[in-house]
Amino acid sequence: MLTNLRKITRALLSVSDKTGLIALAQELAFHGIELVSTGGTAKNLRAAGLAVTDVSAITDFPEIMDGRVKTLHPKIHGGLLSRRDREDHESQRLAHAIPLIDLLVVNLYPFEDTLARGAEEVEIVENIDIGGPAMIRAAAKNHDGVAVLVDPKDYAAISAELRDHGAALTRATRLRLAGKAFARTAAYDGAIATWFARGDEGTLPDFISFAGQRVQSLRYGENPHQQASLYRVQDQRIGLLDAAQIQGKELSYNNINDADAALDAVAEFPTHDGPACVIVKHANPCGAATGTSLKEAYLKALGCDPVSAFGGIIALNQELDGETAREIAGIFTEVIVAPGADDEAKAIIAAKKNLRLLVLPRMPGAKAASLTAKTIAGGLLVQSRDATALDEIELNVVSARPPTPAERADLQFAWRVAKHVKSNAIVFARNGATVGIGAGQMSRIDSTRIAVRKSLDAAHKLGLAEPLTMGSVLASDAFFPFADGIEAAAEGGATAIIQPGGSMKDDEVIKAADRLGLAMVFTGQRHFRH
Repeated sequence: MLTNLRKITRALLSVSDKTGLIALAQELAFHGIELVSTGGTAKNLRAAGLAVTDVSAITDFPEIMDGRVKTLHPKIHGGLLSRRDREDHESQRLAHAIPLIDLLVVNLYPFEDTLARGAEEVEIVENIDIGGPAMIRAAAKNHDGVAVLVDPKDYAAISAELRDHGAALTRATRLRLAGKAFARTAAYDGAIATWFARGDEGTLPDFISFAGQRVQSLRYGENPHQQASLYRVQDQRIGLLDAAQIQGKELSYNNINDADAALDAVAEFPTHDGPACVIVKHANPCGAATGTSLKEAYLKALGCDPVSAFGGIIALNQELDGETAREIAGIFTEVIVAPGADDEAKAIIAAKKNLRLLVLPRMPGAKAASLTAKTIAGGLLVQSRDATALDEIELNVVSARPPTPAERADLQFAWRVAKHVKSNAIVFARNGATVGIGAGQMSRIDSTRIAVRKSLDAAHKLGLAEPLTMGSVLASDAFFPFADGIEAAAEGGATAIIQPGGSMKDDEVIKAADRLGLAMVFTGQRHFRH
């Protein structure tokens, strides 16, 4: 029979993270609950003047193998797994002198933290907990009779409930704690499995787990009626979770999503290659540029689509300086992401109390390997990141006219940006800056026309009659299926095109380029982004 209240008479405490341990143990002792413990935890409890029974006194077996074996014993697991409503369990427990354990307090060896600080493999392996997860799962399975605590943040609430119910916990509490316990061991095992799979480059595992720990509850998701949280998962790349938020209000779900897209895009341009800026709106770049200074890169990126840049996310590949900060502060911006900010820049941004400034320890590598995942009903779609760099691709000139050196440089720039634009993606670029972007259309020719139209709008703001795309180059994330796409590019002012190639009508497309005097380069690699 399921019982609501379960009185706690004996607790086993074995924790790696000692946060809140003494206060919890003192509360347990106040209620006359026997404390059972191991190793360092027992030492800490005794130092606080608490009476402790060693696990070895119950098992009649010492800790061995540097503590690898201490709680893996029938007298411990029997005390956790014995069902209180089964006479046969009770008779066996008594026959073997197994004491009941009503509360388990365990947090695990710090595997994730050890991995994050770059420890050697031997130390990482030693921080894989065995006995802890076994006890946690045993206690959680038997939650009708046992409560399990895996998170110090729960200690205060449990202490209060023990006081309210005379050293007893409700079934609802035990059930909630059991669910959290299983989630913790699942995340822990997932982190370990991910680490072991690190050498399997080029292959995906038969079983996969994305282990995560919540680091922030968000106000809402994409829309106010949706719940959302931010979780940290194991990843080899530097990212937003490694950034320090210097100022500004709390990040929203959409802020985080867009800032991640901006950072991913600007990472295409290594710091040592010179300043670069990417402006993102709704996960799409609306402007990107390189320059001789960060200020120049920002202003060139802004010039591509100043209307869309309003309320956007700005990612920079170098430390934010005062001059650039002053320009950015001139329009409404949601978030700035950069690998550092000088004192002058911080002071300027501080005047915009709602503008978030995120400072990274360093820039992520564009080629860092990792997996991406997308949920579908009943499953996950998992793939490796699109992390191919230009130096890994052979550019094949297929037109009669080869690109000029200036065109080739802009083609390579546009190709880097197009990787980060939602399909169907079209990017016009000139002089190391985007001058027209078409994204997310069902037809590639529609993306081309939208890019030219937005370029014309930007030109009108500058008092120019012709679109900024005149004399530019064009990058396409996938092949042109028909010659009409090439004709639309030429009408928009493009003089050279970079695209994957591979269409059944490549010959017609190449002939159209030659007829229009365009240079064309094939990459042999597509970059769909959905």
